Amino acid sequence: AQDAPYPPVATSARTPRPRTPQDSTQDSTGRPAADSEPTDRRGEDGPADEEYRTDEFSFIEEKNDESEDVIDWLKFSESRTERREEAKRRGRNRVVAGVVVLVLALTGGLGYLWSAGKLPGFAETETATDAKPDTRHVIVVHLRELGSGDISTALLVNNQTAARGTTVLLPNSLALASGEGGATTLGRSFAAEGAGATRDALNALLGARIEGTWRLDTPYLENLVEMVGGITVKSDATVPGEKDGDRPLVKQGAGQELNGVAAVAYATHRGESEPQTKQLARFGQVMQAVLKKVSTDEDAATTTVESLGQIPDPHLSEAQLGAALARLAKHARAGAYRTELLPVESDGTLSEKTAQGLVKEVLGGSVTNADPQATARLTVRDASGSRGAADDARVTLVNGGFTVVSTGAADAPAARSTITYRRDDHAEQAKEAARTLGLAADAVTKGEGAANADITVVLGADYKP
Repeated sequence: AQDAPYPPVATSARTPRPRTPQDSTQDSTGRPAADSEPTDRRGEDGPADEEYRTDEFSFIEEKNDESEDVIDWLKFSESRTERREEAKRRGRNRVVAGVVVLVLALTGGLGYLWSAGKLPGFAETETATDAKPDTRHVIVVHLRELGSGDISTALLVNNQTAARGTTVLLPNSLALASGEGGATTLGRSFAAEGAGATRDALNALLGARIEGTWRLDTPYLENLVEMVGGITVKSDATVPGEKDGDRPLVKQGAGQELNGVAAVAYATHRGESEPQTKQLARFGQVMQAVLKKVSTDEDAATTTVESLGQIPDPHLSEAQLGAALARLAKHARAGAYRTELLPVESDGTLSEKTAQGLVKEVLGGSVTNADPQATARLTVRDASGSRGAADDARVTLVNGGFTVVSTGAADAPAARSTITYRRDDHAEQAKEAARTLGLAADAVTKGEGAANADITVVLGADYKP
């Protein structure tokens, strides 16, 4: 056979149908037409590499059952792989969503605990910095005995935030700053400077805002007890009757029912050699028992106060006092009431323990103690019978650096001059005053003097101006 000018067309196992390339011309034998030229020819120097154009060949595909099965299997495999990938993707999305929800839940929970102050390690810091102070309403009450003029003082504290009440008993030895720059005591401040100055001095000492003063003279306490129908106390002492042979006004023991007269007698009773704090504690018992019987209705309590007929303090009207007593009565009836004594040091000041304890916790204040060593206040009484002696002594003492608050005549003449001081911390100043006036050192003694001064000077006939 004659060699074909081109290699035979590649075929598959099945005989393909011959297809005519679009850009070539064939004759009846299937060979290229004579006028068509191959892309590459043999060169003159030797046979060249034979190259063919791709468009000169066609592969014929024939559909059969086996190819359809292969296609179906490929489609099945592809769809199953896609489903697996989709399932994995959804699983990953669920995990991510779960983690996000968990983080948000933890963040929210921690935020709530932090804001509520329940997170360990952070509660104390938040309480210290963000907690608001309790709302308190404080009034001071002075029980004054008509005969002697002695007073018993207490603070009535209504802690509105904590829903509890407290009576804080104040000893008369409590050191206060006087209006003249010196130091005085609670007992003498009320007698010499009045209720308003005493309230201001207590505010300065305790750092508490005392809203007003309730001066409760003993006859008014008697009437108040009668108005509430009497009180019941646990008596720690037997109070004798007014006259020898009379039945005791109050018997010792629990469940003692007291009328107005008996309540006053018990509140002011001070046994022989007893400190003033014992009598003060009895006054506190009476006040708490009265509050348990006062009406919790503010209008009714105000009516009770008005019925007493007292002259109200300018800073505390009858309506304000009635409302305050009604609120305290609610605490007393609910069992959320207590009575506490303010501990006072020997020099009249308050200790750091008291400042951080009762004063801070109950009153919400901070202590600023009066200086017990401050310049003492002196009063001069002339018992020498020499005109002008008191004025001369006053000038001498002022020039010596002392504070003289008053001068005047003594009740009776005296042959010998005396200088009396109340507190031990004023002993040296009393001796210095004696030296300044040219008096003997033995003229100085400790004892009771004028109510408005720390040191009392009585000029006798031995005083030489």
